[in-house]
Amino acid sequence: MERKSSTLFETIQAQLDGVAGILHLEPGIHAILREPMRELAVSIPVRMDNGETRVFKGFRVQHNNARGPFKGGIRFHPDETIDTIRSLAAWMTWKCAVVDIPLGGGKGGVICNPKEMSAGELERLSRGYIDAIWEFIGPERDIPAPDVYTNPQIMAWMMDEYSKLMGYYAPGVITGKPVAVGGSLGRGDATSRGGVYTVVEATRHRGIDLSAATVAIQGYGNAGSFAAVLMHEIAGSKVVAVSDSRGGIYNEQGLDPSKVLQHKTETGSVIDFPGAENITNDELLEMKVTILCPSALENVITGKNASRVRARIVAELANGPTTPEADEELYHNGVFVIPDFLCNAGGVTVSYFEWVQCLSRYYWDEDEVRERLAGHMTAAFQAVLAESLKHKVNMRAAAYIVAVARVAEAMKLRGWT
Repeated sequence: MERKSSTLFETIQAQLDGVAGILHLEPGIHAILREPMRELAVSIPVRMDNGETRVFKGFRVQHNNARGPFKGGIRFHPDETIDTIRSLAAWMTWKCAVVDIPLGGGKGGVICNPKEMSAGELERLSRGYIDAIWEFIGPERDIPAPDVYTNPQIMAWMMDEYSKLMGYYAPGVITGKPVAVGGSLGRGDATSRGGVYTVVEATRHRGIDLSAATVAIQGYGNAGSFAAVLMHEIAGSKVVAVSDSRGGIYNEQGLDPSKVLQHKTETGSVIDFPGAENITNDELLEMKVTILCPSALENVITGKNASRVRARIVAELANGPTTPEADEELYHNGVFVIPDFLCNAGGVTVSYFEWVQCLSRYYWDEDEVRERLAGHMTAAFQAVLAESLKHKVNMRAAAYIVAVARVAEAMKLRGWT
């Protein structure tokens, strides 16, 4: 796990290095951007239900705040490492910059297995994590959010603990909260909805009729299932294949995403859905469809299978689903890739909206949230596409060009070098 995570961060550094020459970055700015500004490791004692005290290891990495407070999720995972958190914190810097919201990049995590913990133990761990890092976060400093195996309830506990420590109600410290305690309407499907907005722009660019498009979605969790519903109901596209960790299903005539989700909820998997053929995840990735949405794991499209990807557009709702080797192969083969930190930036964009609403104590209706989200995602896509065409590079490199240039400009104007 350590080696994999380190390789991921080295990949991110290499991608930054690749655009540094194009942007003629000053050496000092380049050096600062290659490393996080701060890395915090903490020990969190938690009283378990059996009366014993366990000590959990936690992290918070703050990569860059030149454009605004750090922003990024908190992960609860048994295999969490500082290298994973470091990589995702850097990604958040680029993600916030590419959609042009005034925030920087951060990430947090705790090594634990939440599936083996009671609600009471999770609450005590959540509050203990805030007790350990509260001096380093805040509405004007660092705003966490949910991530892997954390949820709105955990965010509510964390916000409450921070508020107790500060002595006043501080909903702006954390986003992804329940609406009743300062959460934003429209947050639930924001990641997928933002991704669909970028797909709409990509099909326009490529001259593809979205209503006649076929879609395959690898990963049928929160992001994947919402994407399937939105592509089916809003875009009018035909979702022909979906998968989860146990396998996938295919129906040439199309699947009803809502019924598939109900089937998964009842059985634990999408496989054996009535009227569909069971397939493997590998078969789904190599299927001839208009749009492929990797929505689960990293490194699923690699140098080994990239030549067999037959989709016209790959929309990366997951973080890091495509390796650098695969990126080059896909670009060479004419596959249009919407890179992860652009495609899945809808979540952090609506988290930004939640933060703004909490600071102003004025909350928007869902239509306003969606309208603003559409504006940010469309503008971001067009900015990245323009750099891709200008420099004749793939969309991932172009997204880095846009994001890094914006962060570097802020650093230079603030006199950091």
